[in-house]
Amino acid sequence: MNDMARAQDLLQDASRTAAGAGLEAFWMPFTANRHFKAAPRMLSRAEGMHYYTPEGRQILDAVAGLWCTNAGHCRTPIVEAIRKQAGELDFAPTFQMGHPLGFELANRLMAILPDAFGQAFFCNSGSEAVDSALKIALAYHRMRGEGQRTRLIGRERGYHGVGFGGISVGGISGNRKHFGGLLAGVDHLPHTHNLEHNAFTKGQPAWGAHLADELEKILALHDPSTVAAVIVEPVAGSTGVLIPPVGYLQRLRDITAKHGILLIFDEVITGFGRLGSPFAAQHFDVVPDLMTVAKGITSGTVPMGAVFARKGLYEAFMQGPEKSIELFHGYTYSAHPLACAAALATLDVYEDEGLLTRAATLASHWEQAVHSLRDCPHVIDVRNIGLVGAIELAPRAGEPGTRAFDAFIRAFQDEHLLIRVTGDIIALSPPLIVSADQIDDIVARLRRILTRLA
Repeated sequence: MNDMARAQDLLQDASRTAAGAGLEAFWMPFTANRHFKAAPRMLSRAEGMHYYTPEGRQILDAVAGLWCTNAGHCRTPIVEAIRKQAGELDFAPTFQMGHPLGFELANRLMAILPDAFGQAFFCNSGSEAVDSALKIALAYHRMRGEGQRTRLIGRERGYHGVGFGGISVGGISGNRKHFGGLLAGVDHLPHTHNLEHNAFTKGQPAWGAHLADELEKILALHDPSTVAAVIVEPVAGSTGVLIPPVGYLQRLRDITAKHGILLIFDEVITGFGRLGSPFAAQHFDVVPDLMTVAKGITSGTVPMGAVFARKGLYEAFMQGPEKSIELFHGYTYSAHPLACAAALATLDVYEDEGLLTRAATLASHWEQAVHSLRDCPHVIDVRNIGLVGAIELAPRAGEPGTRAFDAFIRAFQDEHLLIRVTGDIIALSPPLIVSADQIDDIVARLRRILTRLA
């Protein structure tokens, strides 16, 4: 037995030992725990476009980890920035104190945002960013003497994290049904997904902008003067890549502006280059009042999130005694030094390699590649925008979700490919460093999977 084979055997033994001895203590998130622990799928390291299993298998990453490793895995400049920062300033409070990196990062972010934005409020995840944005919206109206504006409007099939605010305005039933009544005073727009009109659309569908007008009906029901904010994902990701119809987002912007309601874009997935522009607000040329981000802000290396506020919102809070706290909200780890260092290094990588706009140069190739799968068995829709795509499968009778889940398992085990599935939808969005050849490779592996799928 050569040294390489011996090393692989040792890794396999270690993996089996870990699987047999220590899996029960970790209650895994959004996971079928019993199924996973019966046959674990472990990742032990990563580099560039790939993960590696403990036994040494190379796994091609078609979903950027979890929509987050936009710059690819274990990029040296980001790793070195985190390592260096950990040895200089491991933690610093941002309650009545500060450290230079937080202010530097906020200014760097303003430089790539639409000019309308003025401030960044830092947190630690997309879920925290959403709850922070909702609280800022409610408090903003109260500061302006409109405290009756307490209603929040989300959208069916929307995903806004797992805080009580986020699941209240979110519209995925599985995320809501176990947790009681949630927040009061929340309503939901209809989603825009319609296979009859939009199946196999390339880019934005032409049908469906009129669904934004449903907001006027909701406002008439509740009285628009009671509504604080409307929150939507520009492209709904976690529910299966629902792409906004042409004109839809602009219509939401027009209606909210007319009634003095804040519009919040949840850009936790679309932010930092995924559509071919730094943010979806720029891609669609629609500027919201608040924007939530996370994931790509550090390329997934250190947990971090943020809320970006349009100019004028922050100023509305700057009143009363100078020494008084204007917003009673924040987190121990807001603008954590390691997260700030990671984010600054990530922005450098994005700038040096043109990654915030690279998806635009690959979008046509990506579109052609993913739509080539429309003739595969069970495929009832393919959709795409930027470097995001989805393949929707016909559900098995009486077993919704199982066909796509089987594709997920086969992808990992047989094709050494990491994909994301939600219901019977395969979602794809590789790191922004992906090459055209790797796109073709992803699609070729998917074709083999779909062809063999029952």
